Amino acid sequence: MKLLRVGTAGAERPALLDAEGVLRDLGGVVPDIDGELLADDAALGRVRAAAESGELPVLDADGLRVGPPVARIGKVVCIGLNYHDHAAETGAEPPSEPVVFFKAADTVVGPDDTVLVPRKSVKTDWEVELAIVIGRTARYLESHEEALAHVAGYAVAHDVSEREFQIERGGTWDKGKNCETFNPLGPWLVTADEVADPQALGLKLWVNGELKQNGSTTDQIFPVAEVVRYVSQFMTLYPGDVINTGTPAGVAMGQPEPKPYLRAGDVVELEIEGLGRQRQELKDA
Repeated sequence: MKLLRVGTAGAERPALLDAEGVLRDLGGVVPDIDGELLADDAALGRVRAAAESGELPVLDADGLRVGPPVARIGKVVCIGLNYHDHAAETGAEPPSEPVVFFKAADTVVGPDDTVLVPRKSVKTDWEVELAIVIGRTARYLESHEEALAHVAGYAVAHDVSEREFQIERGGTWDKGKNCETFNPLGPWLVTADEVADPQALGLKLWVNGELKQNGSTTDQIFPVAEVVRYVSQFMTLYPGDVINTGTPAGVAMGQPEPKPYLRAGDVVELEIEGLGRQRQELKDA
């Protein structure tokens, strides 16, 4: 299933994109798409049955904002330097264990919402990423099979980053990762049963119509199953939590000087095979 949330920010309602690409209202079936729903097999069964019935009300998509596909996200866990080609372009050694950092849940916005260039920023960068959405509470998972059984689905994430704040201002990466609007998510949560192999997905990103990133999850250093298993050794993952799994080569930081960092007025578009497409216009904060 392709689950999404539509409407003005803070007042989104649950919806579903059916097999024919028709947007349908789920408001009469479930109150929202969140961790509580994703952990409830009976509720998901009702959603699936409603989708298959073909009787859900049709929504007019014209002019309708798409919000983040998951409400009330508890935490956004991020994996850094998780593609061989991205590590190479930044001059970093491939890590021996996953590099873990966090984004605050309030950085998450809709897939087509405005992204704000932070005040005094000179190195705002782009990163298309596969996001994992957790569906079952995960603690100390032992195997890749067990890890994948805890995944509710997948989505497109844009891990916007400010490289000066991240790398040159001391401390951890958090200062360059948690600026407002720095995690567009969606348009859909695609349930795990519709993603045959999360390690065979193409990722692309364009800036002002120019293709900048063109990679595949086959190049991940730590695959999805290992990421979930590994992270569960250090923290409890709850239904509705999100894990951003890293970005392939092609970010601004990896380009020759002068590096083409983002500015107000730029347009970024990104997509992952089968998971949908995003488009953001940048403005000054």
